[in-house]
Amino acid sequence: LNVTEEKFVVDTLAGCTEYKSILDVVVKAFYVQDGKYCPISDRNLYIVICYLATFQLEEIGLQHFSRIVKSLDTAKMQQFLRFFFNDLYLNTWIKDEWSHFYDSVYVKENWIDPLLRWQPKVQKLIEKLTDKLSNRTTTVKTLRVTQPKEFNLTVPKPRAIAPPSPAPLPELPKRQPVPPSIYKPPKERKQLEEMKMKNIQKAKVTNTNQFRCATIKPEKREFLFRINSTVLILWSQISCEQYLEVVWESVLTQYFEELTKQPQDLIDNIPIKLNTAAILREGALYQRKLEEELKRIENLQQGAGEPSEFLEWQKQMRGKDLEEQLAEIECRRLQGKLSYEEAVLAHQNVTQENKKKADLLREEKAELMHLYAEKRLQEQKEIKELVEQIMEGHKNVKQAKEKIQEYKQQIVQQVCEENEELLRQALEEKEDQNRKRYELIQQIRAMESTSGIRHKFVDLTETGGHGLFGEMSIVELRERLALLKEAQKAAEEEKRDQIIHEKQAKEQLLLDKLDQISQFRAELGRAAALKQEEKKKSQSGEKPMKDERILNLQKKIEEKTIERKKQAGLL
Repeated sequence: LNVTEEKFVVDTLAGCTEYKSILDVVVKAFYVQDGKYCPISDRNLYIVICYLATFQLEEIGLQHFSRIVKSLDTAKMQQFLRFFFNDLYLNTWIKDEWSHFYDSVYVKENWIDPLLRWQPKVQKLIEKLTDKLSNRTTTVKTLRVTQPKEFNLTVPKPRAIAPPSPAPLPELPKRQPVPPSIYKPPKERKQLEEMKMKNIQKAKVTNTNQFRCATIKPEKREFLFRINSTVLILWSQISCEQYLEVVWESVLTQYFEELTKQPQDLIDNIPIKLNTAAILREGALYQRKLEEELKRIENLQQGAGEPSEFLEWQKQMRGKDLEEQLAEIECRRLQGKLSYEEAVLAHQNVTQENKKKADLLREEKAELMHLYAEKRLQEQKEIKELVEQIMEGHKNVKQAKEKIQEYKQQIVQQVCEENEELLRQALEEKEDQNRKRYELIQQIRAMESTSGIRHKFVDLTETGGHGLFGEMSIVELRERLALLKEAQKAAEEEKRDQIIHEKQAKEQLLLDKLDQISQFRAELGRAAALKQEEKKKSQSGEKPMKDERILNLQKKIEEKTIERKKQAGLL
C-alpha cells in the first residue's frame, strides 16, 4: 500500500475500535431483523461499512464510497444499506440507542442529521444494486434448438385392407386361493384351554403347600414367641429404663443355658478387642455403678429400708400378668388360623360357581364365531366384485400416465439447462471473491511480519515505584519469605512435641481403665452365675398349664381342617 491507502486503512481500524459500542447496536439489530440468514463471519464487514457511512462519508465522498460498496458482494451490501438508511429506524430506535452512550443533542446534530441528508443519494445507489441483482438473476442464455427434417423416402404402395382382427380379451391376474386356515378353528382357543387346565392344576398344588416356606421348627417358634410377647407387653406397661433392664435380663436368662453347656475355660478365653471410645464408655458405666452402690450402702447405714421384698413381690405379679397375656396371644393366633380355614372353604365354593359361568361363556363364544365366519364370506364376495371393476379402470389410466411422463421429461431437460448456466455464473463469482480474500490475507501477513521485538530488563533489587505503603523489591520479598518459613517450621516442631506428650498421657489413662474394667467383669460374672443357680432351683417345680379357651379353639381348627380336605377331594 502507498502512504495514503495505508493511512486510510489505519484510521478506519482505529475508528471501528473506538466506536465499537454504537456500531454493534446497528449490526446486532440487522442480524435480528433483516439478516437472520446472513453468515456471522461477515459481521466485521458490516461494522466497517457502518463506520464509513456514519463518520467518513463526507470526507471520502459518495463516489469513493460507491466504489467500495460495489467491490463487495452485491446482495449483502444492498440488504445492509437498505436496513441502515431507513428514515424510520434512524429517527426512532437507532437515535435512542446511541443516546445511551453519548449526549442526545450531539448524536442528532453530528450523526443522525448527516445520515438523513445523504439518504436520497444513497437510496439511488441501493436502487442500482437492486437492478444489478435482478438483471443477474433473470438473464438466462437460450440455446438454439435443432429443427428436425423429414427423410426423403420412397412412398410404399397401398396395401389391401384386411378385415379387422377381434379385440383381445383382457387377461386378469391370477387370484390367490382361499387359505385353508379359514375353515379350521383358531389355535388361540386351544392354547387358552391348555393354559387354563395348567393354572387349575397349579392352584391345587399351591393350596396344599401354601405356607411350607414360612414354617419354623417347634423349639425355635416357642422361644421367639415368648421373647416377642414379653417385649410387647413390657413396653406398654413400664418405663424406658425398666424396659431395657427387664429385656436384657430375660434375654440373658434364655441364652445362659446354651452358654453353660460350653466349657468354662473356652468362655473365659474369648478375645475381646475394644477401641478407645468403647474403653472410656465402659469405664464410665462401671464408675457410675460403683457410685450408686456406695450411695446405697450409705443409705442403709443411715437406717433406710431394703426394697428386696417389694421387688420380689413385684416380680411375681409381673410373671402372672405375663402368663395371662401369653395365653391371650395364643388364643388370638388360633382364632386367626380358624378364620383362614373358613376362608379356604369359601374360596372353594366360589371356584365351583366360576366353573359354571365359564361353561356358559364358552357356548356364547361358539355362536359368535359362527356368525363371524358367515359375515367374512359375504365381505369376500363384495371385495371380488370391486376388484373386477378396478381392473377395467386401470386400462384407461396407462395412456394418461404415458402422456404425463413425456411432459415431465421435457420440463426436466429445460430445468437442467438453466441450472448449468446458474452454476457457471456462481462459480465465476466465487473464484473472484476467493482471489480478493487471498490478496487481503497476503497484505495482513506482510503488516504483521514488520512488527519489532521489544525487550525489557528488570532489576530485582529495585522497587516498582508505585508509591504504595510497604513497597519492597523482589530480593527483600524472598528474604522475608525465608524467615517466615523458618518460623513456621519451628512452630510445627513445638506442636508435634505437644501432641506426642498428650498421646502418651491418653494411652496411660486407657491402660488404667482396662484394669478397672477387667475387675468389674470378673465380679459381674460371679454374681450372674450365682443368680442363675438360684433361678434354676426356683423353676424346677413349676409345670406349664393350658387355658380352656386354647383347647376349645384347637378342637375347632381340627374340625375345619378335616372338612376342608373332604371338600378338596370332591373338587
